Amino acid sequence: QVQLVESGGGLVQAGGSLRLSCAASGSLFSINTMGWYRQAPGKQRELVAIITSGGSTNYADSVKGRFAISRDNAKKMVYLQMNSLKPEDTAVYYCKETSPWGRDYWGQGTQVTVSS
Repeated sequence: QVQLVESGGGLVQAGGSLRLSCAASGSLFSINTMGWYRQAPGKQRELVAIITSGGSTNYADSVKGRFAISRDNAKKMVYLQMNSLKPEDTAVYYCKETSPWGRDYWGQGTQVTVSS
């Protein structure tokens, strides 16, 4: 059974930093694409960043230059370093794991709140 558990969310002032972590279990982690998504109140869930099994990354335009996604295959962990946070970054952040066969798995989410 694939399980994803996010941690590291919290309340931070604008301009501050947070590091989100996602621990994966029960999957062939190293061959899967990992991603961070977020959903603000009243809005659709959106892609924040993804990292492929080969380490290629892609970011939403709104976070380029401020956020960095990374992974540790040995630990089955994926991280999202968030710097220069803005109030508009406030959302629930979700970890997603996608197998090469297109099967998606989601974590339960972690709240990030950025105060102005």
